[in-house]
Amino acid sequence: MNKIAIFASGGGSNAENIIKFFYNSKKVKIALIACNCPNAKVLKKASKYDVETFLFNKKDLLANRVLEKLNEKKITFIILAGFLLKIPIKIINRFPNKIINIHPSLLPLYGGRGMYGMHVHNAVAEAKDLESGITIHYVNAIYDNGAIIFQAKCSLYKNILPKDIQKKVHKLELKFFPRIINNLLDG
Repeated sequence: MNKIAIFASGGGSNAENIIKFFYNSKKVKIALIACNCPNAKVLKKASKYDVETFLFNKKDLLANRVLEKLNEKKITFIILAGFLLKIPIKIINRFPNKIINIHPSLLPLYGGRGMYGMHVHNAVAEAKDLESGITIHYVNAIYDNGAIIFQAKCSLYKNILPKDIQKKVHKLELKFFPRIINNLLDG
């Protein structure tokens, strides 16, 4: 049985989508939602599905408290779904090629520190790109630099608004993220 921890910092739409996808699975259990924001909506969404939540701060992440919780829960795979803090090297080393992230652009475009959410969509719109998409990648010690697992694209039109880019990209996230996770866990 694969025991997954989802790290999230915000609304949790991707986390909830993943929880629902694996809800009746015999091979995957979403065992933990790890969150660094006490008011994040993801915490309420997790409780709807009886998924344990673990609230921590940056200091806990850098110390061993988060790693200890992952070990205690016997976590085998970590998913970052809208998580905004950098994963410490201790956790990366403990879970080699077992931590993945989803990014709202076609990396290597618009990645790196501070490039998340609307910051990315604003940059895409400002550059007048005619496509955007998602990148699912392994997590390493550098923001958005791990090996790419999967990308999906969407077409954009001239003068598209960032909020419209966000909607198109979010549809791709919801469609592909759980499927790619499932494929990785099957492999």
